Amino acid sequence: MSEQHRLFQNNIAFYGAGSMSEAIVRGLIARSVISPSNIIMLNRSNSARLEELNQRYNVQTSNDEAAKIGILRTSSVIVLAMKPKDAAAALQQLGPLLSGGQLIVSVIAGLSIHTIQRLLGRNLPVARTMPNTSSSIGLGATGISFSEEITQDQRRTVMTLFEAVGTVTVIDEMQMEVLTGISGSGPAYIYYMMEAMMEAGIRGGLTQQQSKDLTVQTVLGAARMVQQTGEEPSALRAKVTSPNGSTQAAIQTLDEGNFFEDVIAAVHRCAERSREMGAQLESDNS
Repeated sequence: MSEQHRLFQNNIAFYGAGSMSEAIVRGLIARSVISPSNIIMLNRSNSARLEELNQRYNVQTSNDEAAKIGILRTSSVIVLAMKPKDAAAALQQLGPLLSGGQLIVSVIAGLSIHTIQRLLGRNLPVARTMPNTSSSIGLGATGISFSEEITQDQRRTVMTLFEAVGTVTVIDEMQMEVLTGISGSGPAYIYYMMEAMMEAGIRGGLTQQQSKDLTVQTVLGAARMVQQTGEEPSALRAKVTSPNGSTQAAIQTLDEGNFFEDVIAAVHRCAERSREMGAQLESDNS
């Protein structure tokens, strides 16, 4: 895609260069939403990580303090992607550098719009988002909440950026933690289930590769069945669960271990932990 036909022409600064930033950047570049030359990735001190990202994606990188100040002053979009423990100090330093027209996009779990604005010292436009790492292959699921200061153009910018790497759900900020528990951390639950299925295959005599191939295709196929048929998971499960059959025996074993309620408890504990992290940030910097 030519430069003039890319969806986003302005600079985006990723303030934090961890796995989530990389996932989003990889997806944006793969989908030709933005040129790598318009992406700048910043961190505090890890030069090796920045060099790796520069080589891998041809994006701009910097951890030089003077250069970072200039980048943050001039980037039209700043994505907050630092670790939660580093967020308060970074935002307090960032606030005085910014102008009213810049858009702040946060991917930090637990950090509310109110807290972001308070730490910045200004009520700048903020989009609080919770993507997941599947964004790197264009199959992410991102929840977004907007501050009152967001303009329609800024809203469209945020939607364009995240729709390019998956599906987007706009929600009230009060629901952001439960969304974190479902889709933000959700891939990890599925990976954990896959680990167990693969181990079961290996213990049953399959090779590691055979067990992996079968598990991956099974999970992929099940997700696509829900997506493409439009049927509820419960209905699809019933279709493959014959009375007194082998699948029914397996489901009963899961039920004996309280599998259904354990998954719900895990989602809620994840949401609770996200709230705790946000409350701690608020308390530490009130």
